[in-house]
Amino acid sequence: MHDQNFKNLILDYPLQALEFFAAEEATADFAQARIIPIRQEQLKNRLGDRFRELDVPLLVEWPDGRKEAILFVLEEETEQRRFSIHRLAHYCLDLSELMDTDRIVPVVIFLNEGRRPQELKLGGERYCYLQFLYLACELKRLPAEHYRQSDNIVARLNLPNMQYAPEDKLDIYSDAQIGLATLERNPEKQLKYVEFIDYYADLTEQETQNYCERYLSEAGETMGIAQLLRQEGREEGREEGREEGRKSECMALINRQLRRKLGLQPTLEQLLSRLPALSLEALEDLADALLDFRELSDLQTWLDEHGG
Repeated sequence: MHDQNFKNLILDYPLQALEFFAAEEATADFAQARIIPIRQEQLKNRLGDRFRELDVPLLVEWPDGRKEAILFVLEEETEQRRFSIHRLAHYCLDLSELMDTDRIVPVVIFLNEGRRPQELKLGGERYCYLQFLYLACELKRLPAEHYRQSDNIVARLNLPNMQYAPEDKLDIYSDAQIGLATLERNPEKQLKYVEFIDYYADLTEQETQNYCERYLSEAGETMGIAQLLRQEGREEGREEGREEGRKSECMALINRQLRRKLGLQPTLEQLLSRLPALSLEALEDLADALLDFRELSDLQTWLDEHGG
């Protein structure tokens, strides 16, 4: 599930992802480059089944030809002990041959701390014949304090994954939410990445209550995060706006509950994409009904019966 979360994040914000995860290689002129995801399906026959395909290969090219194109290979690893530097090296070598380029930057995003190989060297007693290195972004080692006011949305969304004192958890969570609200104007993406923040912050019920009381009561009512995001720019007092806010809040709650109950998987994401077609009343009914769901088929049946 973490692979899919980070794959979506990188594909939605490729420039910001490279600037954050691969800061040592992402130069200022990347803003003028074209960043193209390479479909992994194109590589399966070449690489075979022995090696797991990595998360997101991104090709960075400059239309004016000022630089030769460079390929970034980004992989997310939840546990460092499961990371295979040999697999990564195999992948980069095959990709280099396939794309006919030696400008490849391997980047590994580590979600948790642990021991890992720093480099791969092959050789004999006199010479090293192959040396392989990669960029590592160890999220748990990054001080969240350094990124709390960042204008990079990928950094702000990952604040809950960084290093911070336990007593700062709600402040970090709030800064991630504010970053999403101010840096992303698309309502659909706002709702999408509310879930990303919630998933990795993993607030307890008590922490959620404390957050609502401490951060949201100033708005005049206890609101869900998704509704708070929709609040900005909405004309106060309009019934249409208030109903839209309630619907957004309800969808965010349902998305969170279903992902925690049924697990993140492509089929679930397809079913969740049907929620915006439901009325507010139907969404409120679904919020009650999902408590009895045991598998994806329960959700699909309910949506089919209620026109979602």
